[in-house]
Amino acid sequence: MPLRNRVAYAFLAPYLLIFATFWLWPIINSFLLSFQNTRVNPWRYAPSMNWGRLVGDPAFYNALQNTLVILVVQVPVMIALATVMAVLLNSPLLKARPLFRFAFFAPVVVGEVAYAAVFRLMFSTDFGIINKLITSVGLPPVAWFDNSTAAMALIIIAVTWRWAGYNAIILLAGLQSIPGDVYEAARLDNVSRRQQFFHITLPLLKPIIMFCVVLSVIGTMQLFTEPFLITNRGGPGGATETLGIFLYRQGFTSLNFGYASAIAYTVAALAVAISLFNLWIGREAK
Repeated sequence: MPLRNRVAYAFLAPYLLIFATFWLWPIINSFLLSFQNTRVNPWRYAPSMNWGRLVGDPAFYNALQNTLVILVVQVPVMIALATVMAVLLNSPLLKARPLFRFAFFAPVVVGEVAYAAVFRLMFSTDFGIINKLITSVGLPPVAWFDNSTAAMALIIIAVTWRWAGYNAIILLAGLQSIPGDVYEAARLDNVSRRQQFFHITLPLLKPIIMFCVVLSVIGTMQLFTEPFLITNRGGPGGATETLGIFLYRQGFTSLNFGYASAIAYTVAALAVAISLFNLWIGREAK
């Protein structure tokens, strides 16, 4: 090997060592754990135990269903809202644009525990500001933490609030990469702003939108913080329990590490499938 290559690998060696120790080996070890019975001492090889249980576990399907409900409802709403926000933030008519961009991005940097506590206070059944507004127009208060549908809606609202601005900033970067000559030519041809949005902006922004969709889908498949902190570990009665909480419960509450590893690799397989689908969509968009 040439000296130049040896020097390069020498500089990379500390990172590669840390990567192998704290990233690569845990991934491999977790995969091996999924084929072991970790409820006995010592652990023993039982390949069908965890995967067989996963196939027929109603609790797993409940968590998967809840995750998919959030995915199907929240992601399209958030991406649509983020797209509108990005267009408004890119408008030359908007004053103090840097301030608004920071304001929309700010929820991402807010501490998770702090924002979860604020949402619990805002949606409190007895003294929350949201129920105060609802009752002020003559409607009965909503039991956000006791009703399964209301709790699911609360999670969707919280996740949308936290991540819509983040996706809007990504989409804003895509908007700013569109040449201004395209819009200038459209204006010369008397194309309305509405037609420009649907026939120019959206088609040219499609790869960025798909990128945001895939990031959002993968994030939703791993959703943990909001249902854990806001609806008290996926309550009421598991109505908002996601795959992330189900994995946590199996691994760190029941200490069933083998089954938790099988769940983790199932989530990872779904993420890989979504990534491949994104590559296919991106190829079709060209």
